[in-house]
Amino acid sequence: MSAVPQAAQPAGPLVRAMPAVFVLIWSTGFIVARYGMPHAPPMKFLAFRYLFSVACFLVWALAVRASWPRDRRQAGHLAVTGIFMHAGYLGGVWAAVKLGMGAGLAALLVGLQPVLTAIWVSMRGGQVARRQWGGLALGLAGLLLVVWQKLGHGEVNPLNLTYALIALASITAGTLYQKRFVQPCDVRTANLVQLAAAFVATLPLALMETESIRWTLADSSLNGQLAGALAWSVLGLTLGGSSLLYLLIQRGAATTVSSLMYLVPPTTAIMAWLLFGEPITALIVLGMALTAVGVSLVVRPPKRA
Repeated sequence: MSAVPQAAQPAGPLVRAMPAVFVLIWSTGFIVARYGMPHAPPMKFLAFRYLFSVACFLVWALAVRASWPRDRRQAGHLAVTGIFMHAGYLGGVWAAVKLGMGAGLAALLVGLQPVLTAIWVSMRGGQVARRQWGGLALGLAGLLLVVWQKLGHGEVNPLNLTYALIALASITAGTLYQKRFVQPCDVRTANLVQLAAAFVATLPLALMETESIRWTLADSSLNGQLAGALAWSVLGLTLGGSSLLYLLIQRGAATTVSSLMYLVPPTTAIMAWLLFGEPITALIVLGMALTAVGVSLVVRPPKRA
């Protein structure tokens, strides 16, 4: 059955709720970093996350006999995107959180990815509307407002800010590379290749970390907080998030997901406030609102003549 008839079918309440649920799941990725980082160094945690995720996707792909990338070149392109969009992006975020950056600010920084993409398009001679430049200005103003507030709480320092910017650059580069070089393929085998490449890229960094993973507590019982963070990272974020995105694409709602992604930073900030007590002042709320509006102006498609 083609995708067009599916997209034309009336959407039930469950289907209409899927984009919002996807945003909620994606927002927990930054929360999981806060839960896991007190008990593990970032690269070792991520190496285990990638390894377990690869195993799960392999079982899934074999069970449904999913199609594999058509040739080595396509597999190579998937591997490059995996290094950027998993190893570089997640590695930067988790390292920043490990060094004291709050989940809300980390989400806000990497949430500017559409803005960086617009700048890249303009540098390459593409058309960027005045509305998008206005959105860029709003987004940056909101970000500066939030960062200024976070500086007052000692949350931002040059090193964790550098790691967060590496994450932002990685997710932007990976997105641009994927749009240019990666052909449509099965999401399960594509994720498997990407995560395997991320594991290979992350493993040497993990082996260089001197801190050990604390699998057990002082009484030799299982470290439930670490185990829960790892389980959710694999099952909820990697498998659940990817599966939900796959279903949304099949139903023609992928564009809706893209337009809602700018809601991830404020959603994460609310979660971090409820769970960890990360401060939310009036100026931080204003800054996040400006950033959300700015990014929405950047990603909004132009009106048809």
